[in-house]
Amino acid sequence: MKVLVTGAAGFIGSHTAERLKEMGHEVVGVDNFSPYYNVSLKKLNANELHVKGIELLNIDLYIDELIEKLPLDVDYIFHFAAHPGISKSSTFEEYLVNNIVGTHKLLQFTERNIKTPFFINIATSSIYGLEATYPETEVPKPASYYGVTKLAAEQLVLSKVREKKLQACSLRLYSVYGPRERPDKLYTKLIDCGINNKSFPLFRGSEKHLRSFSYVQDIVDGIVSIIGKENICNGEIINLGSETESTTAEGIATVEDILETKIDMEIKPVREGDQSRTKANINKARKLLNYNPQTTLRKGLEAHVAWYKANF
Repeated sequence: MKVLVTGAAGFIGSHTAERLKEMGHEVVGVDNFSPYYNVSLKKLNANELHVKGIELLNIDLYIDELIEKLPLDVDYIFHFAAHPGISKSSTFEEYLVNNIVGTHKLLQFTERNIKTPFFINIATSSIYGLEATYPETEVPKPASYYGVTKLAAEQLVLSKVREKKLQACSLRLYSVYGPRERPDKLYTKLIDCGINNKSFPLFRGSEKHLRSFSYVQDIVDGIVSIIGKENICNGEIINLGSETESTTAEGIATVEDILETKIDMEIKPVREGDQSRTKANINKARKLLNYNPQTTLRKGLEAHVAWYKANF
């Protein structure tokens, strides 16, 4: 099968592209190498993909003419590309054009594809709002530009299913961590601070937040399991993540234990729109995908630390 992966130089997208290649698929990756974080890190991921025989195209879904630059015979599209996270330095327009307009243009491209690809939209638990502990039937209450625009993108995709123009599903991911995690996210930043004797910027009260910290390879297991289950997944929203909750404080303590160091905390003001609790309700994923994440937080963070040490 020929597979298109958008956001393929990013964290989860690069791991998924690799897994799909290992499964024997022909994989074409797309990334715009946005400077949201250090582009050299995305290039590091891109080099890993290149070594494994994965073609990576430098394309911006919002700006470029996709019909002229993308292959027209793909069987699946895994859509990771987005403006991520919750950041005061990001404008609403950046979330709008990358998450909504970019998705819209990609959907328009599918109508010109020789085949009608199955479209896997990668969404987020931020769609649920300040607490994300619910089944997929819960009414969304996003509390950030990121959550709002990712919900809109998800609905754009599912609207094509309702119009019977496309087969698709949307996967809502929970607090993913592991090798290649973005430098602005919790664990890469923690590991950096611990190894390099720097202070970690901790948002006030966030040490009490509960999270379904989900190891990236467990998440990829669920994502790629859609292949072969298109009929039962078409039109569905599916949560993917760990059912185990840990506080941010427990995560910090685990990193400190692995590194055998104490990390200094620099307390910052509360971050608006930050979720106080996430716990993945994966009953639907278990039923439809036989999904069963197994990696413990300790084991996942040991792999994360090893990756960081090997590369930085």
